[in-house]
Amino acid sequence: MPVIMGTAGHIDHGKTTLIKALTGIDCDRLVEEKKRGITIELGFAFMDLPGDRRLGIIDVPGHERFVKNMVAGAAGIDFVTLVIAADEGIMPQTREHLEICTLLGIKTGLVALTKIDMVDEEWLEMVKEDVAGYLSTTFLADAPIFPVSAHTGQGLDALKSALSELVDTYQPRRRSDLARLPIDRVFTLKGYGTVVTGTLIAGSFKVGDDVVAYPKGTTSKIRNLQSHGQPVQVSPAGRRTAVNLPGLEVDDLERGEVLALPGTLFPSLVWDVELTCLASCPRSIKHRTEIHFHHGTRETLARIFLLDREKLEPGETAICQVRFAEPMAGVFGDRCVVRAYSPLRTVAGGRIVSPLGRKVKRFAEPGLEPLRRLAGAARDEVIPVQLELAGAEGLSFARLMVLSDLESRELDKALKRLCDTGGAALVDREGREGRTFVAASVVNRLMDELLAAVAAFHKREPLKQGVTRGEMASGFGRGLSPKLFHFLLERLLKTGKLAAEQEMLRLPEHKVSMASDQAKLRDTLLGIYDTGGLTPPNLKDVLESLNLTFKEAQPVYKVLMDQGLVVRIKEDMFCSAAAFKELVAKVAAYFETAREMDPSNFKDIAGLSRKFAIPYLEYMDKEKITVRVGDKRQFRRK
Repeated sequence: MPVIMGTAGHIDHGKTTLIKALTGIDCDRLVEEKKRGITIELGFAFMDLPGDRRLGIIDVPGHERFVKNMVAGAAGIDFVTLVIAADEGIMPQTREHLEICTLLGIKTGLVALTKIDMVDEEWLEMVKEDVAGYLSTTFLADAPIFPVSAHTGQGLDALKSALSELVDTYQPRRRSDLARLPIDRVFTLKGYGTVVTGTLIAGSFKVGDDVVAYPKGTTSKIRNLQSHGQPVQVSPAGRRTAVNLPGLEVDDLERGEVLALPGTLFPSLVWDVELTCLASCPRSIKHRTEIHFHHGTRETLARIFLLDREKLEPGETAICQVRFAEPMAGVFGDRCVVRAYSPLRTVAGGRIVSPLGRKVKRFAEPGLEPLRRLAGAARDEVIPVQLELAGAEGLSFARLMVLSDLESRELDKALKRLCDTGGAALVDREGREGRTFVAASVVNRLMDELLAAVAAFHKREPLKQGVTRGEMASGFGRGLSPKLFHFLLERLLKTGKLAAEQEMLRLPEHKVSMASDQAKLRDTLLGIYDTGGLTPPNLKDVLESLNLTFKEAQPVYKVLMDQGLVVRIKEDMFCSAAAFKELVAKVAAYFETAREMDPSNFKDIAGLSRKFAIPYLEYMDKEKITVRVGDKRQFRRK
């Protein structure tokens, strides 16, 4: 598996010179670097090892003014070679670089004590003891120290052997999917066009892949790939990679963007971060402090919003939100570094617990508790918490890929287990971003709320059979996705907690409850229309005979229509539903032998005068039983 080594250390301690002595490659490529004799930008080299292996190397600048470049390089390394000059010992950037490596989660490395040709043995031993003592409380506590001289070659063979052995034993854990390449260089190469370089920190790229530069969303297709100057068809995770992107200009891209496959990253203005303030920080970090935020190869201004305190003291760790002026694309578990706005120095760092942060009320435990659980969750415990935080919005499979540390196969199995054990529900199988899942606790809460909404409707409208799906969708379901609303309804109907009659929804136990006077009116009206058949009395005459207004009688008419006992033919005309059904049967029988029907035919069939025949014909047209063609009707079913 490819491995990347990075250097760290104070300016002029010999990092670049040491790499040249080990590999024959001069990492200082800029004219300004040659002129000033210091490293300004990141440098790249490789060292061939026994067994046809190759160690990628990133050389970082040591000057305090270029620490941001150092962070960009360190973000892609697996282990570090801390370079300390024997004639100077531990210096400010020795400390800061080591702190940055710690914050980035680097846990392995060794120490190169350079320029030993400039000191005597006694001094060298004293410096070795001093370095060992300083490193005793760091991740390099047990790291071997190799005295070397790039000028005389002393100690270089031992260092090379140690590096080879470290590569043999070191097994970096990298995701094989979710390909990401944080861009650290953008340039034009004659005959190729625009090229970007970076360390592929996950997944792989192959020639012909469609790619997107996040967060801007610039798209292209990989024309060529190179690794350490050699063309390749596929570049795996952990390898320094140059990507040739046709159709783009240098100005279309910039350091800090992340090259990935389409639809795999989701830039956001808010991240939830588990942040640790360095014990060496001279002061606390206050709520809303503006900072320089480093992630991958990108540096940007941001503000820290502390959620459970007013300030983060040196040595303390807390969950906070980092808010950006422009969207950032990250993945759960990514490391970040925070530097003070002024004076510039590293003050904190941490781990992303959600790169899709949501609004959280400060000092509110219900919102904070899941974030704390997320920070300490085992890999298989992350998904339920992320779904819980997502609420009714749910999460697509693609978003869960960036919100967890699981590869696609693992994630697929974890979601299946979660759904099988009742911890989550698959609410959309064909969403724009793939399958969408919602936490079971959220589904259960929403089903209870939907049932409560139907019960409240019954209480408000006791004379109605129920509420239509459309009314529920535009009311209760207004803030939900259509797929989730449909899922809730279907689950309630399937379990019998909700009943449906065509488009009408009701609680199974609901019965139209009428007061005695309304029940009496219902029976009276039903008798009037049953007696009237197809020639019912005018609505005005019915109401006058009962000494009622339509407003008073309307609820009972609605019940009769909901129960399918009465049909409203037009504004002021109702008739018996049974009589109308017989009429439709007669019309259907007529069309068994005829293709068309004119009004006179209809009057003969129904035995009606024009006064009644025309409203019935128009109503049947409206109900799509018949269709009017000129002055005649045809049967739609035919």
